[in-house]
Order: sequence, then structure tokens, then C-alpha cells
Amino acid sequence: MCKLAGDIDHTGGATPDPTQGRELLPTNVIPRHYDVTLEPNFEKFTFEGKLLIDFDVQEDSKSISLHSLQIDIHSANIKSGDNVISSSSAITYDESKQVTSIELKDAIPKGKAQLEIKYSGLLNDQMAGFYRSTYKKPDGSEGILATTQMEANDCRRAFPCFDEPMHKAKFTITLIADKHLTCLSNMDVASESEVHSEMSGSTKKAVKFNTTPLMSTYLVAFIIGELNYIETKKFRVPIRVYAPASSDIEHGRFSLELAARTLEYYEKIFGAEFPLPKMDMVAIPDFAAGAMENWGLITYRVVDLMLDEKASGAAMKERVAEVVQHELAHQWFGNLVTMDWWEGLWLNEGFATLMSWLSCNYFYPEWKVWENYVTDNLQSALGLDSLRSSHPIEVPVKRASEVDQIFDAISYSKGSCVLRMISTYLGEETFLEGVRRYIKKHAYGNTQTDDLWAALEDASGKPVREIMSIWTKNVGFPVVQVTEDEKASSIRVKQNRFLRTGDTKPEEDQVIYPVFLGLRTKDGVDDSLTLTKREDVFKVKNLDFFKLNANHTSIYRTSYTPERLTKLGQSAKEGLLTVEDRAGMIADAGALAVSGYQKTSGVLNLLKGFDTEESFVVWSEIIARVATVQSAWVFEDAAVKDGLEAFVKDLVSERAHKLGWTFSDKDGHVEQQFKAMLFGAAGMAGDQKIIDASKEMFKKYMDGDRSAIHPNIRGSVFSMALKYGGKEQYDAVLDFFRKSSNSDERNTALRCIGRAKDPALIKQTLDFVLSGEVKSQDLYLPASGLRSHAEGIEALFSWLTEKWPEISTRLSGNSPILGSMVTICTSSFAKPEQLQKVEEFFKDIDTKNFAQPLAQSKDAIRSKIAWLERDRDDVAKWVKENGYSS
Repeated sequence: MCKLAGDIDHTGGATPDPTQGRELLPTNVIPRHYDVTLEPNFEKFTFEGKLLIDFDVQEDSKSISLHSLQIDIHSANIKSGDNVISSSSAITYDESKQVTSIELKDAIPKGKAQLEIKYSGLLNDQMAGFYRSTYKKPDGSEGILATTQMEANDCRRAFPCFDEPMHKAKFTITLIADKHLTCLSNMDVASESEVHSEMSGSTKKAVKFNTTPLMSTYLVAFIIGELNYIETKKFRVPIRVYAPASSDIEHGRFSLELAARTLEYYEKIFGAEFPLPKMDMVAIPDFAAGAMENWGLITYRVVDLMLDEKASGAAMKERVAEVVQHELAHQWFGNLVTMDWWEGLWLNEGFATLMSWLSCNYFYPEWKVWENYVTDNLQSALGLDSLRSSHPIEVPVKRASEVDQIFDAISYSKGSCVLRMISTYLGEETFLEGVRRYIKKHAYGNTQTDDLWAALEDASGKPVREIMSIWTKNVGFPVVQVTEDEKASSIRVKQNRFLRTGDTKPEEDQVIYPVFLGLRTKDGVDDSLTLTKREDVFKVKNLDFFKLNANHTSIYRTSYTPERLTKLGQSAKEGLLTVEDRAGMIADAGALAVSGYQKTSGVLNLLKGFDTEESFVVWSEIIARVATVQSAWVFEDAAVKDGLEAFVKDLVSERAHKLGWTFSDKDGHVEQQFKAMLFGAAGMAGDQKIIDASKEMFKKYMDGDRSAIHPNIRGSVFSMALKYGGKEQYDAVLDFFRKSSNSDERNTALRCIGRAKDPALIKQTLDFVLSGEVKSQDLYLPASGLRSHAEGIEALFSWLTEKWPEISTRLSGNSPILGSMVTICTSSFAKPEQLQKVEEFFKDIDTKNFAQPLAQSKDAIRSKIAWLERDRDDVAKWVKENGYSS
């Protein structure tokens, strides 16, 4: 599965007690094959199902337990050989465990048996299990399609099943539908026939698909709807992109061509063929995540698959490429080889994340994605993992319902960073050889993390398990403090657990990590140095220039003395540091200021010194670090807030004007993003020339000239129109949202609308969120924009408390989105009394479905409270002394 793009900053979670056992189904029967027939009713939003499960009876049994949710079982019969053993004497349901138990009069003997169940279910609107998705047809009427999202544990909403990843089985799916509708599943079609539908009384078609290989229930998928497609035969098996009839199917061309090249590339580097007879990728109008790797039938948010290059900028193209390549990597890592239980989720997600960057770099070297990796994946991993309420990469999961809360930056970003770290340590080719051995040995099976370490040890001869287990089984990461001894020409390095709140207790600082130091000197990089104890001394030939964590391929923060930091700033100007080094150094300095290792004024001085910097990635980190200060200071005195804004303007304006904001085909991919970022940052910081240019572009655009705003800067222009405009501009953006049929354009409007600060417009935005006009999948977008100003942050929380029954009911079937909304409405606070309000509101509410996001939000607030207490005066003084206060 692919997370949403960076609108949601989940900030960790209370780790469940690892000593408690997993809540699993009994293993007296083991499923081997499911034969499922489904017929949805698009008027009543229900479906009828018939299910045959062939299983091995491990011991004489008088009951069978399987998962089900929101399913009515009408009958259940057991056959053993040719004998009907007995009809069930009782069917009971445990709601808390979502388990149906079929009690039998007579025992089923050990051996083979078959269970037949007839049932009905809900074609729900919660984006979970077998659900309905709606879209506007070209004639304005509403179209409906039935689709699925089974991960993590929602296959049980579609049919009763053994809904645990280790219960791999084969699946034969049959869909009954109106003749004009397209039917899709994991496999290709085996046969199509006419049937009389008892549900509707009409003649329909029954589409039967070929039987799948062994696979887990969370990867089963089927879709029924009016769909168009395009196809390519540039790969060994056919690849198609499908979309609802309302979409321009040609917008799927970029993803289609990329998929063909990517599958070929993955076959080569994984040493294993893609094992299914076709690959379909489908744009779904209502989709909770970014995409889902169902084997042979990948489903996507429309905006993460369909790319209109005329209406979308360079950043969007990169996002689509990354999502497509992430899901395709899962076809091997996750689908062919699957974790045996959810604490191995990181194996799927961390690996697919790393592979998407590896393949993106292979196909688009000019995008320089590894430079981006340091400011993207590494920073989101370190950001979340610096909270007390983070969790280990291998997080103990007691029951499957808890897993929804670990689809976060630890499983994805920290997981990929750990794998990249071991890949750097072993060398990329050795790492990939280990991966090939792992896939070959465990194809169609289930694994644990140790199986991957064993394959990498086998390929490299190095003690991978010993090193890596410390990283995956423990929460957090170290900060490495560096002091210098010029006489001895050496450095002393010491590691301690890093917490953003700056209050690490001795009992939280017991783990000693094997830290790959990656020492850069004028002679190059020494990758052999590892800190394996609390502190140690290392010789450095020449202390004039050195830097730790070369290219930031290791997971730690480095704390230098202020003098060394100044020298490194100078080394950056002299060209001695790579882009990754410069961006990573800025990120470390910023994070260390938050937690009290350094003064915030020191970081602001460091950033000020980067005036000759030429790299987009470094500038994106500079802007992000000042934004972090601004977000913590959002409730402080206007003079200081305005001073920080003036500093940003001072930093970026000249360069923004120099690069300009017109775009041509000659601009490279990175240059386009660089121009767009500086234009937006300068304008939002008050650059009058850019604001005026924006207003002019906005007016022309809204008057019908769609060429007036380039897609790269559409979001920035809309944001400025709303920040510096009023009701007229607000209404124009809202009208644009309502009239556009392009998902990317509509998302731009939703993201920006919260920028308007007028109390009446804030209220209008909040009313709009729950008006029914915004799909549940997108509720977080307009809410996110309100976090850009103090008035919006306060209003968001008041709205959450007032509308909680409605919000929690609407998102009850989708705890990840509910958790995101809780985060968005709480984590921007920065004062003790605000934290108290959050704690007070949730104290009598059942928070189990979003305990982690809530805990992380509260930690994020605590870290800002502590930071402000330490550095409030320091920043005010710096702003004044540097001439930024009005």
C-alpha cells in the first residue's frame, strides 16, 4: 500500500505489550482454496455471496472459526468426502474479535473437507472491504462502481475467511453483473456465461476468473463498473490502465508505459519473473490510501495514477512515478513473499519504498531522487521516531485491528532507511543478491524479518542479523555528539537516544546502536568506522575538514560544536560537501535546536550563511527548517512572527526573482520544482512583486485563461490569492473546485482553501468539509490548509470537539483517515493550556482506533512547549538584532 502524499504528518504510538500473544484463529482447520461468487446490488448497496472453502482438517473438530464483519450468514454446510457431515447446529459471533464460529453436531474427521456458506453483505461507503465508489458521469449523473480494499483486515467484509497473512490459499472468483459492466479480479478471465439473477430477476453475465497462485486474503481484489482502458504489450504479459468512463483514459498513458519498463527492470534485479498472466492498474474515485498492491490488480487514488501533463506540475509527475513503482515492487516483496504477521509490515512497505526510489533513479537519473531521499524519507522517519510515542520498526501487534495505526513513517520511511543503510554497508549488488536469494527461497510462502537477514548474511558473509536486529526491534535512534582533540588529531563520539522533547530519561537510553559513522574527509569517505559502544575515540588525519554520516545514509543525528558547525558551513561554500551532506546537516541542526542541543539562533545563523547555495534540495530543507520554527512560534507575538516571515523573504526573494516564474520545455525537472518552490516561499512571505504577479495570474485564470497559471505554481498562486485576498477570491477557488473534473486541480483547491483567515471564511471552510461535497478520502485536505495560521488552528480544534460524533461516525470504518483528522486538528497547538484542552476532550472517548496518532500529536505539542520555553527569548533577540522586527 502506498501512503498518502505528504499532507498528513503523523507525529507515533503507544507500543503494545510484546509479551502478550497474538490474537489468532484456531488452526484446527487450514484453508487451501476459496471459490467465491459475488453479485452486488447497486440500488440497495448490498451484495449476495456464495462461498466454498476447501480446507485440511488437522484434527477431529466440532467447530470452525473464521473472520467476518458486517456479513449475514444464511446457511453453512460441511462436506467431508461425499458426505454432508452435518448442517451447523449453531453459528455464534464474537463482535470484538470479528470471528464467526460454526459449531457442529458431529466432529469432522481429520483429512479434507469443504465448507459451503451462503451469505449477504453491505456494499459500504467506508472504502474498506467490498465497497462502492461514486463519480460524476459526463452527463452529470452519478456513476457507481464496486471495488475492494482488503488490507489490512477487511477481506472479512467481502466474504468469511481466515483473514491472516500466513493463511495463504488459492482463490477462484466469479462476479455476476449487468452485461455492460467491466469485471476485473487478480487473474485473467477463464470464462463468461449468461445466468439468471435471482436478486434482480434479469439475465446477467457471470465472469469466472482463473484460479490465483497461493496468496494472502489481504491481496484479493475484484471490481465491477463502467470502465475504459488502454493497454500496452511492451512487457511479457499485457498491462492495462483502467479508469471510470468519466476520466480521460489517455491520462493513464504515463503510468502504463512506466509500468511496462518497471516490471521488466524488477524481473531482472529480483531474479524472478512476474508470475501472473496480466497486470491491471485501476483509478478508483474513492480510495483511502494512495494505492494498493493487490496481486495483478493494483488500485489507485485517481490522482496517483492518472497524470494530465498539461494540468500537473513536475512534483506530481514524480509522485505518480514513485507510487506506481512502489506498488509494482510489492508484486514480489509482499505478494510473492509475504510477512507471516503484521509486525513484519515494514518488510513490505520499507522494501517497496526503497525500490521505488531505486527504480525512479534508474529511469530518471536527471530527477536526482537520492538527493531528495535525505529531505523526504530520512527526515520523515527521524521526525516521527524522535517522539516518545513512536514504535519499533518490528512493532508487536497483538490483534489485526492494531495494524492500521502502523502504516506510518516508521514502517515506510524508517523501514526503507534501514534497508538503504544495510545496502550501503554491504554494497548494492551484494544487497540485491541477498534479496534474490530471499525471493527464490520463500516464493509463495511467508517470512519473518530474520529470513531476510539470513539471506543477506548468506550473500555477504557479514553479521547482518546481529547489526540490524538492534535497529528493527528498538524504538528511536541516537544523536551522536562530537568533540575534537586537536593535539591527538582525533574525535570523541558519544551516542544517546534522541527525543524531540529533549527530556530523555536514563531508562529510555539503554540501547547501544551499531552506528555506521561514514566519516568524510578530504581523502574521501571511510565507511568502515562503526560506533558499537556508548562512546569511542577515532583518529582523523586532518581536523581541518571532516564530517560524519557522509550522504546521510545512516539513521542518526550529529551534534557538532558551534565552531565546527560554522566551519562546515564554510566547507559547504567551498564545495567539499555533497548535496545530501548539506541538506542533512541543515536538517540535523534544525532538529537539534528543537530538542535543546543547540540554540535556535545558531541554526538561523547557519541558514543565513547559505546565501550562495544552488541546490533545490538544500533550499527545500532550508525553507522547511524555518517553517518548523514558524509553526512552533505561531501563537507568539506578532513582531517575532512577522520577523521570521521577513527573514524568509530576505532568504529567498532575490533568488526567486533571478530564477523567475515562467516555465519552458527547456527547464529540467528539478529546475521546474526549484522555481516553483522559491516563487511560493517568497510570495507567502510577503514579496510584493510576486504577490502582484500572482493576483494578476489568478484573475486571468479565473476569467477563463487556463494558460495564465503554470501547473507548477497553481497551488502557490491560489494560496496567495486566499492569504492576501477576501471573499471574492475564496468564492472563485470554491467555484473552480466545483467545476473542474481533474483530480489534481480539485485537490489544489481543497489544499488551499483553508489559507483564508477571515473568521467567516474559516467557518465556511469547516462547514464545507462535512457538507457532502468533499469525499471522505479528501476530508483532510481543506482541514490541513487551516493549520497555516493561528486562527485556523484554534478553529479546527473547536470544530473537532463540536462535530466529533459526526466525524467519528463518518470515518468509523476507516481508522487511518480518522487518525489523520485527529492529528490535523490537534498537533499544531504549541501552548500548555492547548495541550490540556486536547487531553480533557479525549479523556472520556474510546481512542483505541487512533491511540497512536493522538499520542504522537500530544508529544509533538509537548516538544513545541519545551522548545518555546527554552528559546522564546533567544529567537526574539535574534529577530531584533538581525533587523527583521518591524
